[in-house]
Amino acid sequence: MKFPKVRSLRIGGKADAELNEFAQSMKPVSLWADAWRRLRKNKMALAGLFIVAFYVAAVLLAPILPIYHYEDQVISHANLPPSLRPAGEVMLETRVAYMRKMMKAESRTSFNAKEEADIEAMKADIKVNPDHKRVYVMGTDNLGRDLLSRTIYGGRISIMIGLVGTITATLVGILLGSIAGYTGGKIDNFIMRFVDILYGLPYMLVVIIMMAIFGKNVINLFVAIALVSWLTLARVVRGQVMSLKNAEFIEAARSMGASPARIVFRHLTPNTLGVIVVFATLLVPDFIMSESFLSFLGLGVSAPLASWGSLVSEGTATMELYPWQLLVPAISMTLFLFAMNFLGDGLRDALDPQSKNRA
Repeated sequence: MKFPKVRSLRIGGKADAELNEFAQSMKPVSLWADAWRRLRKNKMALAGLFIVAFYVAAVLLAPILPIYHYEDQVISHANLPPSLRPAGEVMLETRVAYMRKMMKAESRTSFNAKEEADIEAMKADIKVNPDHKRVYVMGTDNLGRDLLSRTIYGGRISIMIGLVGTITATLVGILLGSIAGYTGGKIDNFIMRFVDILYGLPYMLVVIIMMAIFGKNVINLFVAIALVSWLTLARVVRGQVMSLKNAEFIEAARSMGASPARIVFRHLTPNTLGVIVVFATLLVPDFIMSESFLSFLGLGVSAPLASWGSLVSEGTATMELYPWQLLVPAISMTLFLFAMNFLGDGLRDALDPQSKNRA
């Protein structure tokens, strides 16, 4: 039985268009173009993509944004609530409200002489001190630092740790997983037994010990988190490579004399990118949560730097009196993690070959 041939036709000087057996023009669609088309239909994934893009733009452009530096301290502005008014007005209102509570607790009907003098001194200082014209949209912490600025710069550290950990896991996982899956035999057995040994170690305990021994800084935190972050991805890539290494296009590459390195990195690895991209997007929230947990324990970044985890840790100490110090970084981190998870789920559906006929 003969099948009708597909003919090529050049239209208007453009790239060749394929014609099917019904002489209908067929425009070729790449894997990524088709995935983007299906991703756009997933509203939650698209919203997650925009939120992640907004966060990344904010943390990258933090030095030029119209916000105060995260290290700037104005002690008189400590623990001010979120407001769109000048800090001096909010400070005066807060202090007067506190004095009224003290006056009521002492069963007095008016301020004493010292309180009156303090109020007048604050009013005079507000008129001449330019710091009191600041506006703290998200309030301040216990040292009078802008909480919005510290949340943005803290997001820079947290997102950087998530990206560094993900990139490290991706590179090491692809390299070792591809080699183990393609070669098989003793090499595969050695790599996988090494992975099993590392899996048997208590991951968080190893990270805590490393941070305690080598000190608390960002570089050590990167190394500690990335140390065993590649294990699961290596197994995933190994499984994908093992399922593809006997496929027809790989046999064709072998018959043409392609070297094992070329087969692995030019044929097998690109065909696993869909799974790798999806897994990588789901790794970023995992690394951010690991860093937040370490910072909550006091083993994360050191002052004056901050991360979302360290800000949440500081906010829990004052959450009953100043709840915004906990809510601002906690909500910011939660929104980003939800967005990353929605984006990861959307990419999984968009890059899944089995879902093409359902889209």
